[in-house]
Amino acid sequence: MNTQNYKNHARMHPIYHYVLSLLVLGGLIASIVYLVKAEDKLLGVILIVMSLSLLVTFALLRMYPLKAQDRAIRAEENLRYYVLTGKLLDGRLTAGQIVALRFAPDEELPLLAEKAATENMKPKEIKQAIKNWKADHYRI
Repeated sequence: MNTQNYKNHARMHPIYHYVLSLLVLGGLIASIVYLVKAEDKLLGVILIVMSLSLLVTFALLRMYPLKAQDRAIRAEENLRYYVLTGKLLDGRLTAGQIVALRFAPDEELPLLAEKAATENMKPKEIKQAIKNWKADHYRI
């Protein structure tokens, strides 16, 4: 497995991100075209409602697991920070900032966490500030 860093840390699941997203989008477009062209407007409306329901389900299917992963990461990083410093993470840190801090090795975490809270760094800036990347191969 390649060494993970800022440039290659994002992971995609091809079946979800490419195949299923195109199928959902294609279904919505086809149902709109059907509504415009068909004589049976009721069926067209039903197809659009079903397609929109599928689109919402598609979005929630991604959002809910990410929220659960974010909660777990927040707890893990809070524990790691506590073990390293004897204090909990600064309450000003957002979930996104804490998720970004998971890539910082133990040596860099305390100072980077303080800097992120003080300067209100964006997650992207936090990731770019990490010198020795700590890989996370579990989150998609």
